[in-house]
Amino acid sequence: MTWFVKIEKGIVDKPRFDQFVGAHVAYVKQLIDDGHQAKSGYWAERGGGMLIFTAESMTQAKAIVEADPLIANDCVEYELHEWCLVAQPTPN
Repeated sequence: MTWFVKIEKGIVDKPRFDQFVGAHVAYVKQLIDDGHQAKSGYWAERGGGMLIFTAESMTQAKAIVEADPLIANDCVEYELHEWCLVAQPTPN
């Protein structure tokens, strides 16, 4: 599996954005359960965030991102990047 990073910026007001946060969190938990090693969070200064996850291909990664409730409901704009690791923990 390859790592991917979705960097996002909010494009709607907070009340509209907040309507979909619960669904987004549930979606990320489902990605974790499905083996995508997903982690999601927001920038401390607010207004954007990041989702990091694994997928088999850029095609699968795009499908994963497009199904995120924050994307599907036009709450954020985003960039998607394949992340090439240069250092990581050695498995035991």
